[in-house]
Amino acid sequence: MNAWDWFMLLAGLVLLGVGGEALVRGASRLARLLGLTPLVVGVTVVAVGTSAPEMAVSLNAAMQGQEAVSVGNVVGSNLLNLLVVLGAAAILMPLRVAQRLIWWDIPIMIGATALVLALGWDGRLSQLDGILLLILVVVYLVAAVVLSGGESEAVQKEYEEEFGGDVEADSASLGRLAASILFGLALLVFGADIFVDGAVGIARSFGVSELLISLTIVAIGTSLPELVTALVAASRGQSDIAVGNVVGSNIMNLLAILGLTAAISSGGLMMPAPVLVFDLPILLLASVACLPILWSGHRLSRREGIGFLAAYVGYITWLLATA
Repeated sequence: MNAWDWFMLLAGLVLLGVGGEALVRGASRLARLLGLTPLVVGVTVVAVGTSAPEMAVSLNAAMQGQEAVSVGNVVGSNLLNLLVVLGAAAILMPLRVAQRLIWWDIPIMIGATALVLALGWDGRLSQLDGILLLILVVVYLVAAVVLSGGESEAVQKEYEEEFGGDVEADSASLGRLAASILFGLALLVFGADIFVDGAVGIARSFGVSELLISLTIVAIGTSLPELVTALVAASRGQSDIAVGNVVGSNIMNLLAILGLTAAISSGGLMMPAPVLVFDLPILLLASVACLPILWSGHRLSRREGIGFLAAYVGYITWLLATA
């Protein structure tokens, strides 16, 4: 076992976390300066920002020819977001879910999962497939901005408390925000590079596939921003932020990250067979299961949260047992 690989993995994880936080905060306040409402910032900018580690890792892995890491990172992160992040947040504080998430965002998350599975069933997401996914994510973000005006006053207030009210626009503020965004991006790029190198090295030292490492260790690492955001929001009673962050991030992972990775790769993005026949169907099943569970009473209870965590433990146990 190479200790240097573990050091790179942990160091990359720290850089991804710090970079992601700097990017989210800087981008959120810049969006407020541009006149976007706190709700729009929450369901768009923050969802994109918390997916930044996954984006950095997947793009870096694809450029290094580690396509299994790119795909496994996205699928593994989405499963962890649904089952662990939501489950842990619900155990901390039962989550009340806004109607908009149930009739709009969650069905889109289900549709995006099914679409990726269908497009990749031939073993590859082509460049054309990637462009289609990118077009859809733009449509989703525009629709999110338009629909945000119909949210209840309680939801609007929840997002305003988290992401701030009016922000004064002056040269000093703009300079600080620009510096924060650039600093975050730089850390994400560098952190992703050493994180992927460490993960691949660990996979090789244990003699397991890079796909397994990406579905587990890499996915856990890149999902930490969503986990922290959800737990903090749940502890403050901000259920809509906790659930919205997870659902929005999952949509970004599927449409934006896989779409961009496939679009910029000359031969598209290879989809590993195990992901197509097992992991993606499991993700689709978990996504579909969220709808009736959250529809009943518009909340996720502690008991249901425990069930989500148990399902993830079962999934990981099966992966390790069949590795």
